[in-house]
Amino acid sequence: MRFDLTSLSPGKPGGLSVTHHGARIRHLSGIALIIVMISIFVLAILAGAFAFSMKVETKLAQHADNQTELRWLGRSGVEYARWVLALQATCPLEPYDGLNQTWATGVASGPCATNGAMMEVQQEIHLGHGYFTWKIVDQERKWNINQAVLPPKGGGGPSGEMILKQALILVGVDAGQTTPIVSSVLDWIDNDGQSTHLEGVESDYYEGQNPSYLAKNAPIDDISELLYVKGITWDMYSGAGSEMFAGHQKDFRSQINRFHIPGEIPAYTTALTNLVTAISSGLINVNTASAEVLQLVGIDPVCAEQIVSARGGEDDGTGLTGPYRSLDQLRRVPCVTLEMLRVIQPYLTVRSTTFEVEITAHVAGSTRTFYATIVRNNPRDPRVVNFYWKI
Repeated sequence: MRFDLTSLSPGKPGGLSVTHHGARIRHLSGIALIIVMISIFVLAILAGAFAFSMKVETKLAQHADNQTELRWLGRSGVEYARWVLALQATCPLEPYDGLNQTWATGVASGPCATNGAMMEVQQEIHLGHGYFTWKIVDQERKWNINQAVLPPKGGGGPSGEMILKQALILVGVDAGQTTPIVSSVLDWIDNDGQSTHLEGVESDYYEGQNPSYLAKNAPIDDISELLYVKGITWDMYSGAGSEMFAGHQKDFRSQINRFHIPGEIPAYTTALTNLVTAISSGLINVNTASAEVLQLVGIDPVCAEQIVSARGGEDDGTGLTGPYRSLDQLRRVPCVTLEMLRVIQPYLTVRSTTFEVEITAHVAGSTRTFYATIVRNNPRDPRVVNFYWKI
């Protein structure tokens, strides 16, 4: 048997091309390499996703294990705040509540911190496997909006309705909107169920909203209820458009566009939440209130700033410097006359009795913030009236 090798030579009909065969092998090898690389890439992604999922699951399990200890740290923080407030109230050297005191600064300071238990007050408390930090803010630094329905107090001062109108003016609400908003707030708080105020509204208006609801016809329990009252917008409530929110103008504008609300964002100068509260004794503490809050009761802006400036500095025990030990000491401010003091005195105090407490607890990488309201009617026994946390 003979083979004609010439018939297998490249380039002849019926012959085998060695060059073409080699190129085909290289082509198949390249495809195989690409497939292997893609497979490795996909497997790497799956492995990474699995590792991330396991990390998340482990973290969630760790947080779940820490919840109990976080809650106890939160409760311990509230008790610590009660202790600080009791110490401050029972110190005879400081018969007032001011922003330079230990409860407000978190640092032991003032005459009461030079000796005794208050020297040991710390901002960060380590306990068990974690620690907590605390912050206390008094509510007497603001005006209680539930007093909007009250008549003028003795001395010829403004009524609650007039004070609320002044608050809206300070926020920057247009003059044409103040009467409807004030009337709507009064109708929300009073218990008659009938709209007896000019341009006010009752449940028949709110029932037409989507979703529908009823007017409360009772005192406001939480200041956020104002957002349900006709005429009060989120911008008025939070101060959107003010300098404090300047960095969030784009976000607010996008919300306006999303809901197809025409017009520009109003430039409110402050927030209602900076001026009013729903839980307090009803009096305004001249040692903690801002100049804007002091203006609510009829003090002109220049005099209000002078009152705030005069309470600064260290308390030397004479009453001539530092926080006001009594309302009579407001007379050390040149703009406060005897007649003016007689008018504003029924609205003011030098003590605070209602405090909002914020406790931030930390345990092994887990963090939770707790909130409480403490009422100090009895200086030796401040009471916790609520305790909660946000999910």
